Amino acid sequence: MSIIVSNLTKQYGHQKAVNHISFQIRENEIVGFLGPNGAGKSTTMKMITTYLPPTTGQVMVNDMDVEAHPLEVRKTIGYLPEHNPLYLDMYVHEYLQFSGRFYGLSKKILGRQVADVIDMCQLGLEQNKQIGQLSKGYRQRVGLAQALLHNPKVLVLDEPTTGLDPNQIQEVRALIKTVSEGKTVLFSTHIMQEVEAVCNRAIVINKGKLVADGPINQLQKNTASQVIEVEFSAKISDSLLKTFEKAKKITHLTGNKYKISSDSTQDIRPAFMQFVTDNALNLIGIKQVQQSMEDVFAALTQEKNV
Repeated sequence: MSIIVSNLTKQYGHQKAVNHISFQIRENEIVGFLGPNGAGKSTTMKMITTYLPPTTGQVMVNDMDVEAHPLEVRKTIGYLPEHNPLYLDMYVHEYLQFSGRFYGLSKKILGRQVADVIDMCQLGLEQNKQIGQLSKGYRQRVGLAQALLHNPKVLVLDEPTTGLDPNQIQEVRALIKTVSEGKTVLFSTHIMQEVEAVCNRAIVINKGKLVADGPINQLQKNTASQVIEVEFSAKISDSLLKTFEKAKKITHLTGNKYKISSDSTQDIRPAFMQFVTDNALNLIGIKQVQQSMEDVFAALTQEKNV
């Protein structure tokens, strides 16, 4: 395993920012780390990257305990914090050379690595500019290039697309997919489309507690309410549809089509077919709708799940 988090807790006074969470991430996985603001994502990532000591519990990265071997762990991790710390008065190439020396890279290897990450992060035209002159999207590229300088086995990215415009978000997402080949990636976000676009697995925490962990398609299938779309040969009154006992919300779509949401975690189509029969309705179509990650996120982070 690249990352093993065991019963991890971080407490500030009487408040538990992270509350006994455990998960494992295999080599070469790209995992989305989800949760509302204040859920404990950044705190967890700081403990994984050795920048914050846990109150209790253990973190292993590449078979090393982060508390026992912090310097060795840092050599195998590339970390991009939420607030990307850069020296704005330095030039891009100069900053990468400066950062690379902290990893103890020889002059020859450092020169090659700087050239590689500049090419990988598409910074060639910007490398002789001051960082302060760059757009936020390019500053994120510089931060990612810095995290990749020492060719780490593990990348930890804390909300890497925060504050970017839609075009920049697309560019950084594509960049993450490109640079993550052959690496383990854990990145936090609260943008659900990002998870669907980049990850094959999601870990969800809320108020410091782990509330879900699994493949994206499995979470979409098993989490949140059940939704079906139905179509009749003639218009049906909302009041009649609301008598369907498993219905939580009825939405009129177009024509004689309706969307029915339910709190049930079981397939509600058999029950609805019985409802149709009991009320002598002329149903011409029914289908189950896969939940979006927004639906999954909303369901998992409701108060009842904490």
